[in-house]
Amino acid sequence: MSGGTRHRAAHLGDFTVRPRMLLITGWALLVGGAGAVAALALLRLIGLVTNLVFYQRWQASLDAPGLHHPWWLVLGAPVAGGLVIGLMARYGSEKIRGHGMPEAIEAILTGGSRVAPRVAVLKPVSAAISIGTGGPFGAEGPIIMTGGAIGSILAQALRLTADERKTLLVSGAAAGMAATFNSPLAAVLLAVELLLFEWRPRSFVPVVGAVAVSTVCRGLLMGTGPIFPVSANNLHTSGGVDALCVLAGAIGGALAVAATWLVYRAEDAFARLPFHWMWWPAIGGAVIGLGGLIEPRALGVGYDVIDQLLTGRATVPLIVGILVVKTLIWSLSLGSGTSGGVLAPVFMIGGAVGAAEGLVLPHVVPGFWAMMGLAAVVGGVMRSPLTGVVFTLELTHAWAAGLPLLISSTAAYALSVLLLKRSVLTEKIARRGLHLTREYSTDPLETFFVEEVMVRDPVVLDRADTLDEALARTLRPGEQPDDGQRLFPVTDSGGAPYAVVSRRALLDATSRALNEGVPATVADVAVPVPVVLRPDDTLRRAAYLFAEHGITEAPVVSRESVERVVGTIALPHLLHARLHDLTEEHHRQRLLPRQALAAADGGQGEPGPMKINADC
Repeated sequence: MSGGTRHRAAHLGDFTVRPRMLLITGWALLVGGAGAVAALALLRLIGLVTNLVFYQRWQASLDAPGLHHPWWLVLGAPVAGGLVIGLMARYGSEKIRGHGMPEAIEAILTGGSRVAPRVAVLKPVSAAISIGTGGPFGAEGPIIMTGGAIGSILAQALRLTADERKTLLVSGAAAGMAATFNSPLAAVLLAVELLLFEWRPRSFVPVVGAVAVSTVCRGLLMGTGPIFPVSANNLHTSGGVDALCVLAGAIGGALAVAATWLVYRAEDAFARLPFHWMWWPAIGGAVIGLGGLIEPRALGVGYDVIDQLLTGRATVPLIVGILVVKTLIWSLSLGSGTSGGVLAPVFMIGGAVGAAEGLVLPHVVPGFWAMMGLAAVVGGVMRSPLTGVVFTLELTHAWAAGLPLLISSTAAYALSVLLLKRSVLTEKIARRGLHLTREYSTDPLETFFVEEVMVRDPVVLDRADTLDEALARTLRPGEQPDDGQRLFPVTDSGGAPYAVVSRRALLDATSRALNEGVPATVADVAVPVPVVLRPDDTLRRAAYLFAEHGITEAPVVSRESVERVVGTIALPHLLHARLHDLTEEHHRQRLLPRQALAAADGGQGEPGPMKINADC
């Protein structure tokens, strides 16, 4: 095939805009505003519960649990919170268990993007209780589920397809994320990398619209500044520092692997307990309380601690305490099935490991290595390297750190992929019996045309042909009845295709005609053609039409003013695109002969054979 044809095929769908895209975008704008309000309400609710439990005051500011509380409060508050969450999950909705994103993914994959309305209420309340009583979790996972529930509920009230419901669900989830961290770009990337499972205008445009509205509303409600501002005006990295970012990324990736392993070993351990899962969050709360007695600053959302780590103001005891205690209590308690997000803890753990690296690595700017650690752990835990980079940049506004962050996040991502089959998000999905791919590539069926794989010059029958004549024409020389073309286009008197007939139908009709002594023609047994394909249709369109009409073969008709049959295409022909994709992935070959390589090298070296060697 010519390069021009392949290029044209590869871009056929790039500018396809669904007619309903603007309508869905309009609804997504409404969802974006609601997501911002929901994010603010959740943060205020977390602050209210924290102040009531630890300070006995009616105040909604997002304060840390603090350092000076009675031991019985530090130990007992998370246990009491776990008991309440267990009761809410058992008698309210089990969907409130977990950290939000796997539940949203599951709703998309298996539930037709339907979320029960009560989840929109119970999830933020349970998360506020969990975090407000000392749970070492973040607000972003619950707000993803809450924002997603808002979008899903609206979609369920409208007459929409499952894909359109998914778009509004993800719009709400991304809007809540953007409003929580003032991070619109990261929220869109998170939606693409974790929730949408596609990058298409029909979903991308509405999600961006929702995120934009949410970010504007967030600015009006909570301000527009970065959450953790870092001064990077004098940031200039050398090649040596960039190389050390690979090491920082590898260390962060190793910590991400260890934390992910701990989460699911804890989940396995809880599953072996001889009593109902309703009690598990209380046990997780006991683990949290014990950790809080050792390092109180590991409790709660911990935005103040993240700020200290990223601005280079964290002390060595704080770094060590967070790195050890926060990692342990977050991993173990998350395995208990309590309610809370993963991003804020991952930010804190990543910032701590980076700050620890900064104690021995060359100084760049305050908080530089903490930023590298944050991006690395996000890239390793969530398997979303670009999200890790953009999140760090939007949280700190340290835009000059883009390249070092990309290196660290990608190094951690690579290590995580090599050591773990799945991420902390997709492992839970896999344990529920679902297969989830996180690799994006061009659909091979979209890059091939029907004319490239069809059977050319097929046998075409006339409606006036007798059955004997038709059977004689359907067998090419040397063919057996079960070989070759099986579906035969039937044309009218003008030569235009109007029906199809199979060889089996011809044989059966011939037997009946002989038994009944009644002559018959092809027109008597042909059936109206259900699908007609064109030579410039893609194989993807052919596959969809085959699936929609339940057929395995169809005629191919020209686009000329006088239509004529130019071929037939069958289901096995679609495998041609898959085979081509498989060959490109696995077939290795040397394209330049060794003599050419030697000539390019100035005639040095031993001449090789002219034959091109290839191995599969």
